[in-house]
Amino acid sequence: MSRISVRGFAVASATAVTAVGAVTGVASGSTGQPSSDAEALASDSTLLADIPAGQQAQVQTASLTQQADAQAIAADASAKKDAEASARKQAAEDAVAKQKAAKKAEADAKARKEAETKASRDSVRPTSFPVQGSYTVAQIQAMATQMVPSGQFQCFSNIVDHESSWNYKAVNASSGAYGLFQALPGSKMSSVGSDWQTNPGTQIKWGLNYMDSRYGSPCEAWSFWQANHWY
Repeated sequence: MSRISVRGFAVASATAVTAVGAVTGVASGSTGQPSSDAEALASDSTLLADIPAGQQAQVQTASLTQQADAQAIAADASAKKDAEASARKQAAEDAVAKQKAAKKAEADAKARKEAETKASRDSVRPTSFPVQGSYTVAQIQAMATQMVPSGQFQCFSNIVDHESSWNYKAVNASSGAYGLFQALPGSKMSSVGSDWQTNPGTQIKWGLNYMDSRYGSPCEAWSFWQANHWY
C-alpha cells in the first residue's frame, strides 16, 4: 500500500494509535498513559499505512465526506453567483422594458392630443360669412363664437383683446404686424384665405389654427402669453 498522507483526520488517527499504544503498554507491563503522545500525533500528519487496518476504512470514509462537503460548498457558491448574475440581468431587462413602455405611453399620449387638436380644428365651422366693407367688434366677436370651441373662447378672446382690441385692420407701426392677432408678417394669414387683410373671419380661422398647432389650444396659448406677454 502506498504511503498516502492524510491531513485533517489526526484525531481519528490518533484514536486508533492510542488504542494500539494502550494494548502495547499493558502487554509490556507499562502503567504509563500514552495520551500525551496521541495528542502530539494528532497535531501532525498521519500516514494511512501507519493506521491499523481496522481504522483505515473510517479514515478513508471521513476523507471522502470532507471532499464531498467541500464540493457541496463550492457548488452552493457557484449557484449563488449564477443566481445573482441572473438577477442583475433580469433587473436590467426589466428596466429597459419599463423605459420602452414609458416612451410608448408618452408617444400614445402625444398622438391622442394631436388627434384631439385636429378634431377640434376640423370641427371649426367654415368662414362663410357675408363679405362686408367693414365689421364692428360685435360682429367679429360673433364670428369668433361660431368658430372657436366654447370652452376655449375666453382664452382666445383674452389674446385678441391684448393684441388688437378686436381691430382686424390694426397695424403695428414699428414691426408691421397686422390684424386681430398681429401676425408678423400679416401675409402669413394668406395660408387660409387671400382676403386676410379685409376679412376678420379669415383672420380668426388662421389665429385659431396657429394657437392649436403651436400651443395645443387657445387656453395654453393664453397661459404662455401671460408668462411672456407674447405668443
